[in-house]
This record gives sequence, structure tokens and C-alpha cells, in this order.
Amino acid sequence: MSPFVSRPDGPDDADRRDLADLSGPGAVVMLSGLAGPPPEGWEIVADGSGVQLVDAGIAPAPDAEAVRLGHRDVPEMLALVARTKPGPFLPRTVDLGTYLGIRRGGELVAMAGERLHPPGWTEISAVCTDAAHRGQGLATRLVLAVAAGIRDRGEAPFMHASATNTNAIRLYESLGFRLRTHTRFLGVRVPVDALAEGREHPVTT
Repeated sequence: MSPFVSRPDGPDDADRRDLADLSGPGAVVMLSGLAGPPPEGWEIVADGSGVQLVDAGIAPAPDAEAVRLGHRDVPEMLALVARTKPGPFLPRTVDLGTYLGIRRGGELVAMAGERLHPPGWTEISAVCTDAAHRGQGLATRLVLAVAAGIRDRGEAPFMHASATNTNAIRLYESLGFRLRTHTRFLGVRVPVDALAEGREHPVTT
């Protein structure tokens, strides 16, 4: 659904063994806010700085052209993600919340949706627009439409962005989001020999 994991502050060896058991040898997991290097033998495959932005007075607005996306739309969603690279998105990420899209000539050209759900908050994620349709305000409309649904539930929207994506950050701030914090996003590969001795890896389907 989405390759992020949660961990205690200051994880110890037992926590790392648990993560290895859960993820499986050779799996890539995404960590955020990690201080210091990963454990010895855990290969870094992605490393980037990010920002977290929170609702500071946005004006959510439903959009009549935005359509609800579901399982049958996943192939198109994955193709759009592959072209625009908004961040982690897998075949079942759509199950994490409401995803809205805009079509042109029947083709999905822009989308945005929901991902993380900490109490009282919902993350707006996978905001992307096909290069041929940028500059039309589609991302703005979809962010505000997704935010409208979040607000209707009595929750507040928040977002993440790459720290280098200054255009996106500037857009989100113009909509009424404010910078809350800087963070680090780290993709690490679990060593193939990281499983704890005497413990079997759980079966996954």
C-alpha cells in the first residue's frame, strides 16, 4: 500500500530485528525523521530531505470535475505516477483514503489523495499532473477538493514535499499551508542475513 514504517525513538537491536522480520530479507523500507546512519549492513538506496506542511487557514473547495478513483483506475494511476514521480505509490495505495482525479479526453491527467491518518489529521499525497497539462491549476483544485473531504470529517489536512521542490512548496503555502518542520526520508534495504536467530519470517500474501 505504501512502504513506510513506524519505529520507536532511539531504536535498539531488537527493534531492528523486528523490522527485518516484518519486512523480509532484501526488502526496501522507507523511514522518516531518522537521526544518524542506519545500522551496519543496511544499505541506503534513497536519501532525501523533506518538509512537512500543515493547514494554517486553507479554503477547501469541492470540484465538480474531480472524479473519485478506485481499483479499476489503478493502472492509469500507476502510469501517471510513473510519468510524474510524486512519491511512493503502489497498487493498493488507493485503499488508504479518497483519491480524486481529473480527466481530459478520457485520460487521467491529474490526481491527489489521502495517505497517512494520525489522529485528527489526514495527509494529502500523490499530488501530480501530467506534464502536458500543467499550468492549468489542476493540482490546486485537487488539493482543495481532497482537503474539503478531510475537513468534512472534522480533521485537518497536512502534506509532505521534497525540500528541493520549491515550486510545490510555494504553491502549498499560497493555498494556506505553513511549514511545520524539516525531515529526512531514507530508503534502506534489509540485509539478507538480518533475521533474528531461531525466528521464522512471517508468511505474507
